[in-house]
Amino acid sequence: MLSAEELKRYSREIEIIGTKGQEKLKNSKVAVVGIGGLGSPVAYYLAAAGIGKLLLIDEEKPELNNLDRQILHWEEDLDKNPKAISAKWKLEKFNSNIKIEIFVGKLTRENINDVLKDVDVVVDCVDNFETRYILDEYTTVKNIPLVHAAISGFYGQVTTIVPGKTESLRDIFPNPPRGKREKSPIFAPIAGIIGTIEAAEVVKLIVKCGELLTNKLLIIDLAYDSFEVVDLKG
Repeated sequence: MLSAEELKRYSREIEIIGTKGQEKLKNSKVAVVGIGGLGSPVAYYLAAAGIGKLLLIDEEKPELNNLDRQILHWEEDLDKNPKAISAKWKLEKFNSNIKIEIFVGKLTRENINDVLKDVDVVVDCVDNFETRYILDEYTTVKNIPLVHAAISGFYGQVTTIVPGKTESLRDIFPNPPRGKREKSPIFAPIAGIIGTIEAAEVVKLIVKCGELLTNKLLIIDLAYDSFEVVDLKG
């Protein structure tokens, strides 16, 4: 049941998804893996939407060169609060109706079952395919939807993976780039745009509204304001 406060707070959203849809969001648990450039807007908008439980996962502390795009982290957090903790206290002040859980550490095949237990959707906001493949394997086995995104420079991509209905992430990207650049260039607004789209996919998954990016890859290039949807079924 939604409280009177929640009915008022989410009234504009309820006009679109209905009271039952809002209750589904309240009763859901979503894991956001990586609370950086993508994870910040994802967590913000999922908190705003009224997801009942958010699990924030990250092992790093914010650095000065993160602040142009990682909007949940502020100067006072630098080299102090791990990103998951930095995000938690802000989101709790932003929406006191929801519960925020955190895991400060690296997801591995050994701990993922314990860390991600009881989640309804997993959001990929990481910056390496090693972790992405671990998420992909786990969500495939557990039959949990995975919303994937990646950004670099002016470029971003998003797809939604539903086990049994779409190809896995490894099927889509069998030969990912090797290694990780220490300072990958990022045009900050692309993080906000792609992260917001990821959040929208999560909400649509839970309330079953609109058309998802299942079997599709949305590619955005802000250098040329180019938006393209690639059919992955072929």
